[in-house]
Amino acid sequence: MNLTPESKVLVQGITESPASTRAALMMKAYGTNVVAGVSPGKGGRELEGIPIFDLVEQAVGAVGHVDTAVILVDAYSVLDAALEAIAAGIRQIAIVTGGVPPLDMVRLVRKAEVTETLLIGPNSPGIIVPDKLLLGTHPKEFYTPGSIGIISRSSTLTYEIALELTGARLGQSMAVCIGCDAILGSSFMQWLQILDEDDSTEAMVLVGEIGGWSEQAAASYIASAIDKPVVAYLAGHYVPKGPSLGHAGILINSRAAAQKAFGVAAKNKMAAFEEADIPVADRPSEVPKLLKKLLKKN
Repeated sequence: MNLTPESKVLVQGITESPASTRAALMMKAYGTNVVAGVSPGKGGRELEGIPIFDLVEQAVGAVGHVDTAVILVDAYSVLDAALEAIAAGIRQIAIVTGGVPPLDMVRLVRKAEVTETLLIGPNSPGIIVPDKLLLGTHPKEFYTPGSIGIISRSSTLTYEIALELTGARLGQSMAVCIGCDAILGSSFMQWLQILDEDDSTEAMVLVGEIGGWSEQAAASYIASAIDKPVVAYLAGHYVPKGPSLGHAGILINSRAAAQKAFGVAAKNKMAAFEEADIPVADRPSEVPKLLKKLLKKN
């Protein structure tokens, strides 16, 4: 994994929309080494010094090996964009776009496994290494450099936890949102291992949601394989049962039948954390207090 200010970054869909253009310029302004953009039909142009190409292959041929591709194309073009990046030898991909078709993600995850490509997302603001690197759309004002790693399923909760830590003078080594869609490119376990082996990370915050089984798996993995202190926060304890409301539907519509059959309700997730002896905050504002207690103990 190469997440340094010198890492070469390519933005796919750089002129897809005003939002994607703004995201690319925001990354560059933060100090990210954005060396090229890809936007079919716009090759030969520039965006504030960033050369634009029609194909990833052309971009790599012009600027050399690229470490990371940030994908900002529409949801139905994500699979093609990611496969194009992988074919060009790019082995870190951050997918900001949400709503990628599940079968497309199944194909992409299988390809990533075969090629040893690290996928972040989809439906993710990506990764931020405070004051060093931005791969995606994290709002920079919430973050400050430090030694706390954040791994989250929720975009906005990632920012809120970072803000709470910053307010408590607990800087962050890295924050990554693994994404909010049904099928994701990487898991809590992968990022727990990455941050556990990261010399700049002293402790971690895991931010989960109800629905799915990833939190139980993460709790078990922390208990058996992670040496550094971990604090958890689980959103969605009191969501009402009812209609889906966009992203909130991931919380509200947590497959009631599966909850009953397999125990994926909030109380079961809490039980998994408790069994693994992982402190769980009742609200985001409690995260810094629990962290400071754990760090003092260690």
